Amino acid sequence: MTYLDYAATTPVDERVLEAMMPYFSQHFGNANSLYKTGRDAYHALEAARESIATGIGAARPSEIVFTSGGTESDNTAFISVLNRIAPLSAGGGHIVASAYEHPGVLNVLKWLGKQGYETTLVSPCSDGFVHADDLEAVMRPDTKLVSIMHANNELGTVNDVKALAECAHSHGALFHTDAVQSLGKTAFDVQDLGVDMASFSAHKIYGPKGMGGLYLRRGVNFDALIKGGGQESRRRSGTQNVVGAVGFAKALELCLEERDEEQARLSALRDHILQRVTESLENTQATVSAGKRVGGIAPLLINGVEGESMLLQLDNLGYAVSTGSACSSGSLDPSHVLLSIGVKKEIAHGSLRVSMGRYTTQDDVDGFIDALIPIVERLRAMSPVYQKYFGKES
Repeated sequence: MTYLDYAATTPVDERVLEAMMPYFSQHFGNANSLYKTGRDAYHALEAARESIATGIGAARPSEIVFTSGGTESDNTAFISVLNRIAPLSAGGGHIVASAYEHPGVLNVLKWLGKQGYETTLVSPCSDGFVHADDLEAVMRPDTKLVSIMHANNELGTVNDVKALAECAHSHGALFHTDAVQSLGKTAFDVQDLGVDMASFSAHKIYGPKGMGGLYLRRGVNFDALIKGGGQESRRRSGTQNVVGAVGFAKALELCLEERDEEQARLSALRDHILQRVTESLENTQATVSAGKRVGGIAPLLINGVEGESMLLQLDNLGYAVSTGSACSSGSLDPSHVLLSIGVKKEIAHGSLRVSMGRYTTQDDVDGFIDALIPIVERLRAMSPVYQKYFGKES
């Protein structure tokens, strides 16, 4: 298999696995126990916390709360903070998020709306970015929390989070960003950006699944979402995943060490895909092709064919890619991300997301392109819709 879906998940780097191995069976203690085995686990956990805090520019290690991943971090950022700063018993308040957030944000926002909070989605522009002026237009005196993702998972666009956070703060609102797709891939410093909260996930950066983190700026009022034994300084109960934290920290360390060179390499591969595919196939375009983007995501719109059909035929040839349509959920609805930037529904069905990573080679990319072109030509030849709207006789 040629794996080209790194934005979905990444394989665990062997160096990360090597760092984790001792904590599966040798240093397996509970980090909350007072005897030596427990103390050893605690020291490993806190060393991982300090490493991650340094990696994101946090002022202190205590601002890192370990979670099970990006979705839990997103949910916690919303529910735990709103319970303190804007409880429904005191009238609740207004919440803003972008229309192309990950479901970890959009679905908790939908749930909060049903509880009685007022919510607004701000749409990104056709260039794939959320602009501060558009955020400013939806802010209200009672806006309590704003959440805009740093890098979009389908487009790769990197928002100007610093300007967006300044806009939120000028109205007295807190600012959260889902940084799952940007951590380790582009510059991310929580103090420079001015965010109050940020969500992360280890499995997007060659770390283990089931491990993530929430940056929680000191002073932000917070009511723990998960109650229990009071671990994580009473912010997230449950026995800590020490081996996961060690893996997360090592994965981030490696990404930061290799980031500049790796992102330049991936950007070149991305541009190569976008150029060759759009030049080889008419009525095909890059979904976005300008502005600040993470290197490894190449989003394509291929008119007249279904993304699922391309995906399955590519899979038969050994290429793993993603499509914007939610086929895995049993729905044929096109990507909400593409709709949010103004792509027409019938065009959005023909989306492909090719995402590359540490182990992707030039041969992988060229092989994918060589496989894709005849697949598209064959599907278009069989498509009455394509022949009607894009055929030579149309």
